[in-house]
Amino acid sequence: MILMHDIVRDGDPVLRKVAEPLTFPLSQEDKDFAEEMMQYLIDSQDPKIAQKHQLRAGVGLAAPQVGRSIQMAALLVPDDKGNIIFKEVFVNPKILSESVRKACLAEGEGCLSVDKDIEGYVPRPDKLKIHYYTVDGQEKTIRLKDYPAIVASHEIDHLNGHLFYDRINKENPFTLAEDTVVIS
Repeated sequence: MILMHDIVRDGDPVLRKVAEPLTFPLSQEDKDFAEEMMQYLIDSQDPKIAQKHQLRAGVGLAAPQVGRSIQMAALLVPDDKGNIIFKEVFVNPKILSESVRKACLAEGEGCLSVDKDIEGYVPRPDKLKIHYYTVDGQEKTIRLKDYPAIVASHEIDHLNGHLFYDRINKENPFTLAEDTVVIS
């Protein structure tokens, strides 16, 4: 079981490296790791389990955040009522295209690897087309928009050595392009 002490914190060099692609078939170790990352997200979104194990809630977890520099990320995205609207483990994801129009979360973003609050809007593409493989090696291309696109972008950034606050405007953290979609 992945716990908070297993999550690598900001400042660790693994978070700034470009993660290595995986080859198929995945090893049993890599498949188990994918399952553990997803289980962390499931547990972290369950108030009783999260409290028992002192887990911070997460909607995405990338392998570098658990100290492994590999191209794998788990996503478990709920809607505002707590219903899961997107659940997947990405292996070797690539963004094929992205919208010019940006989106951001009204409250800003957080990260399991960043312990302090960093205020400001984090503009990301409102729509993404992503190519990836499942843990079983199935090739997929999907389109995501709004909140699921923001989560996917955040996790793929981790695989490329970027953290959310890299996208915040340093001079004016609460400035956005005029047509940016603000999701509350």
